[in-house]
Amino acid sequence: MAFNLKLVLKALLFSSSQPLTIKDIQTVFARYHEQTLRPGAELSFEPGANALAGTELEAGAVEAGALTPVDVEPEELVAPLDDELYSEVPSLVTATQIREAMEQLAAELKGQNDIYLMVEGAQGYRLVIHPRFAKWIRTQRDEPPPVKLTPSALETLAVVAYRQPVTRSEIEAIRGVAVENVLNKLLERELIYVVGRADLPGRPIQYGTTDKFLEFVGIKSLIELPSSDVLSPRQIDEWLNRSVNVTPPADAEMGLPLEAGEGDSPSFNPVEIAGPVAAEATPSTLAADGESPSLPEDVALNPKSVAE
Repeated sequence: MAFNLKLVLKALLFSSSQPLTIKDIQTVFARYHEQTLRPGAELSFEPGANALAGTELEAGAVEAGALTPVDVEPEELVAPLDDELYSEVPSLVTATQIREAMEQLAAELKGQNDIYLMVEGAQGYRLVIHPRFAKWIRTQRDEPPPVKLTPSALETLAVVAYRQPVTRSEIEAIRGVAVENVLNKLLERELIYVVGRADLPGRPIQYGTTDKFLEFVGIKSLIELPSSDVLSPRQIDEWLNRSVNVTPPADAEMGLPLEAGEGDSPSFNPVEIAGPVAAEATPSTLAADGESPSLPEDVALNPKSVAE
């Protein structure tokens, strides 16, 4: 019987509380061969071989009575080593072989509609409980249902994911609203983290997404994020630069006269004031001709108003 890589990988996944990467699995195989070839630790693969043939015992342990046949059941002493697991173990397991075996294992678990699913995340492969059992697991752990993200939080998270590292002012320029409270919520849920500070005036904080965000959206890396079919990254950059670096309107746009050298100033038509108001509005002209200026009737009768 040939060595069953898929069965060994399944056992490793069940025994590990952390995700396993391809490098981790290759390290396990290298350690296995290192321990097997160690002097005094050769494993016998003959059917019916002693299961303790490969264990290392301290010198004189058996003679001193530390380990006697009475301490171990006879069935365990003669338990044969499984050829499917320990016979012809390859010295080198390639990444392609591991990926293919993991894909087959994931398809089998999904096809069996078992309680387990095998998923590949940003940190490696791992076994997870099927989502349809989530309510039972939360009941056992006495955990509240997960809180869903609001549309505002999802929009902000999307901006961070596509534009990272990004500052708060850039996010607000894109969304058009304040996002300080939303960013704090995303930080609490460990979906984003502080990357550093931008090389801009004031050294604003920059934000980026975490590995928990990748698990949240079900992807292995940011490369798998769907690309926009409306705007390219270059167009978004240009629009963002225009929205952040706003140019103040010129004098001509505001209807103000231009300064010398900036072109023709706007023409203003003179305003003529007709009627008795015109005579009252030019007392200086009358004084120049030797006549005393005339005041309105109400002003002449009320000297206090003149003083004011």
